[in-house]
Amino acid sequence: MKKRVLIIGTVWPEPTSSAAGTRMIQLISLFLAEACEVLFVSAASKSDFSFELEAMGVKEYEIKLNDNSFNLFLSEVNPGIVLFDRFMMEEQYGWRVQQECPDALKIIDTVDLHFLRYARQQATKTGKPVELFNDIAKREIAAILRCDLSLLISEAEMNILQEQFRIDPSLIYYLPFLEEELTTAAIQNWKTYEEREGFVFIGNYLHEPNWHTLQLLKTKVWPALRKKLPEAKLHIYGAYPGQKVMQLHNEKERFYVHGRAHDAREVVGSHKILLAPIQFGAGMKGKFIDAMQVGTPSVTTAVGAEAMKGNLDWSGVIEDDPELFTDRAADLYQDKEKWLQAQQNGIRIINVLYGKLQFTAPFMETLSTLAQNLAAHRQHNFIGQILQHHTLNSTKYMSLWIEQKNANKG
Repeated sequence: MKKRVLIIGTVWPEPTSSAAGTRMIQLISLFLAEACEVLFVSAASKSDFSFELEAMGVKEYEIKLNDNSFNLFLSEVNPGIVLFDRFMMEEQYGWRVQQECPDALKIIDTVDLHFLRYARQQATKTGKPVELFNDIAKREIAAILRCDLSLLISEAEMNILQEQFRIDPSLIYYLPFLEEELTTAAIQNWKTYEEREGFVFIGNYLHEPNWHTLQLLKTKVWPALRKKLPEAKLHIYGAYPGQKVMQLHNEKERFYVHGRAHDAREVVGSHKILLAPIQFGAGMKGKFIDAMQVGTPSVTTAVGAEAMKGNLDWSGVIEDDPELFTDRAADLYQDKEKWLQAQQNGIRIINVLYGKLQFTAPFMETLSTLAQNLAAHRQHNFIGQILQHHTLNSTKYMSLWIEQKNANKG
């Protein structure tokens, strides 16, 4: 297997802004640790919070949408692996990769199943049942079929793809967050129960599930909870808050909006409980990983904790009933013994389910085996070849038409 990895990013990674950014840095670190050469490209603009990839030893390149210069770039770098960051990047660039690097192993990091998040969001808004078989599902699953492997961060999403959509198991691979195991030394540095104060919520507010959760906290959950705990405060942090978030700050209600956190784990680790009544979403929630890494129990919903604990006990409370949610949050906040047990549950979840050492070798072995048997693998996935032939041709000619239109403007 050629160890040159090309990553095509939707955006430049921002690990201080989102779990998706942290996930990408983890994947890059995994490849670098296996002596791979990593190139990262994106047509997006960098922000002040974009990670310094070059400091890790990653080569960065800016690329253009709908431009033949990317084909020339592909033929020059000739990667052994191409990783698409989300299915939209495969839609945009997949045909160019197939044309210039037909033998490259093509992988999608799904981040989460976008069609699942969309379906749950629509169901929350309309009150109708969740409809998985939507147009985004058609696009996302087509991209999965066109690739050699798609990475899923959630076992629940693995099951949905296999059971609801009959996706061949050979095309999908479970690779969760890749975390450092919690050591005794790290645990001893945590703030104690007595040293902590108040509740906390954190999220990227460009992400609709976080904005929806914040509104729910403001209008329903916190008004009920602060009556039960007259001295407690709720602290709100997160990236890209905007005016709509900042204006929710209200000291009389003990609802404190702080904006972006300089260090998410340090902030979460200074409070007693992460409060996250998430109503819709998909994938795994990085905020809970951060909380468990600093010993902060959490109170959330079944959707919030989905696929994150396996068969282990949750690091806090999972509750969907609105009244019971506030009752149990108040109880956990005040009961030190329950709080300490929830903390221990979090340690076990991190070390048993997310310790990165257990995933690295099997993943690289899977990629090596795929590369060695790529022709047979693709023949087994003949539907994918059909989609390559038809769908990508239509995408190709649309892209070429846009490219020519842009050239004529110039």
